[in-house]
Amino acid sequence: MINLGISFNGIHDSAACIYRDGKLLFAIEEERLSRVKHDAAFPRRSIKACLEFTGIKAEEIDHACIDWPAPRRTALHDLRCVLTGKIPFMSLHSISVTWWSRMRIKNGEKPFRRLLPGFRGKYVQVDHHRSHALSAYGHSGFDDAAILIIDGRGAWEATSIWKGKGGRMEHVQTWNYPNSLGLFYAALTKHLGFTPYSDEWKVMGLAPYGNPGISMDRLIQVDADGYTVNARAVDDILKGQNLPAELGPPREPESEIAQSHKDLAWAVQDACERAMVILVEIAVKKTGSRNLCMAGGVALNSKANGKIEASKMIDRFFGQPAAADDGACLGAALAPYLDNGGAMPMHTMRSAYLGPAFTDDEIEKVLKTFKLPYAKSDNVHRTAAQMVADGKIIGWFQGRMEFGPRALGHRSIIADTRDPQMKEKVNNVVKFREDWRPFAPSILAEAAKDYLESGFDSPFMILTAKVRKEKQTVIPAVTHADGTARQQTVEKSESPDYWQLIDEFRQITGVPVVMNTSFNLRGEAIVTTPADAIRTFYSCGMDVLFLGSFYLDKTKA
Repeated sequence: MINLGISFNGIHDSAACIYRDGKLLFAIEEERLSRVKHDAAFPRRSIKACLEFTGIKAEEIDHACIDWPAPRRTALHDLRCVLTGKIPFMSLHSISVTWWSRMRIKNGEKPFRRLLPGFRGKYVQVDHHRSHALSAYGHSGFDDAAILIIDGRGAWEATSIWKGKGGRMEHVQTWNYPNSLGLFYAALTKHLGFTPYSDEWKVMGLAPYGNPGISMDRLIQVDADGYTVNARAVDDILKGQNLPAELGPPREPESEIAQSHKDLAWAVQDACERAMVILVEIAVKKTGSRNLCMAGGVALNSKANGKIEASKMIDRFFGQPAAADDGACLGAALAPYLDNGGAMPMHTMRSAYLGPAFTDDEIEKVLKTFKLPYAKSDNVHRTAAQMVADGKIIGWFQGRMEFGPRALGHRSIIADTRDPQMKEKVNNVVKFREDWRPFAPSILAEAAKDYLESGFDSPFMILTAKVRKEKQTVIPAVTHADGTARQQTVEKSESPDYWQLIDEFRQITGVPVVMNTSFNLRGEAIVTTPADAIRTFYSCGMDVLFLGSFYLDKTKA
């Protein structure tokens, strides 16, 4: 069976993936090919890339599965919300435009059949939260699991709980939109001068600099039954009107960040964490399982995930690495296996290297085309590690590209964790962003327990853990203001090139940890091709770029 998965909601993060007989072969976000950050367009480029990489022809595809149900169901839900006062009447226009557009193109089926006229299979529409749940459970490796999905909104869902058992899923409970934790966080993200449904992680990064004192009680209530968001008040915040006095005036984008903004970020993150912890308690209780799977955009909140891990409510944790809407295609494509009482083929996902790769010959051809002065290393890992140890900031372009929002050592910018000034330097001269923004440590998996208090591995950079007190001065560049770090544990079996780079750095410095951030500039998508990497390299203050066995060194120019 060959199934193609499609993520397309017309709002953000379109993507596509392809499976053969239940094995995930390839996945890529549309933004990586179009170079439009969070591209919401129908993922034509991604679908073509799936077929080009695998060599599969359109007529061989059995199912094309999209992560959204028939738009009329969503429209009816929103209309009911308007009539009952849950959504303001004026909001119905913007909502209806989106769903009318989806109905007009038959929820993506028209552009899909135009793109692949040879397709003779079945076009399948899968409920959005079911797609998320399948994407998490199907790749967790857990036979028995509690599945928690939290995002801004699905077709009508905002949060849902499922029980997984033996490759099948049972729905347990749903909190319907607009009672949405993601909507709450997005509104306050906008109030703080950032972009909603995109920059929430900036609020998470700002929160440790704040102090308690601002109440969120008018906007969200958290109790033993879950959470309740004041949707009307949140909608007012998104519109910048009728603002609660305790929030203060909206911050102008790019303006100075005051202590009051930091305190508000602390309050928002605290409310989110409390709600997520309660939801996990409910999920564990109602499913009877202590194996937790999570997906949905809110599931990327690594600080909340760290609190969940530290609470000891669960025994095992799996956060789907592309937990936002891009990764929903992974679950949609698995849905046909559950038809007629069937079960999913279950896999344990240990890496997210699902995109394209480039050979040395292909890379060298690009370098020659650009007429660049490059060198080749017989031991690229040692060469790169020595440069990092010498204080240089390097671009690291190796192997298959990551799927999901995190750079995991294949399309990364790498620097020295030991330098307390390195965070500010990379933020200022490479990323061109706020100097308080944190960076993640990539650490050899076998050394993680020596540096972190957490007992959980974190190959996808989706958990935050406390850095051991005695190690905080050893790796100051990746230790956040509250003593935590959003770690990536690197396994030799899953990422041998990246593991070897870090191990070479360990042999030189005695520290098995490097600073890792995504290979992109502010407002741009992570690089996909060698040409993307070269353009980015020459547009910022990076020192050296490694592409396969080759490297470009600005410091010798």
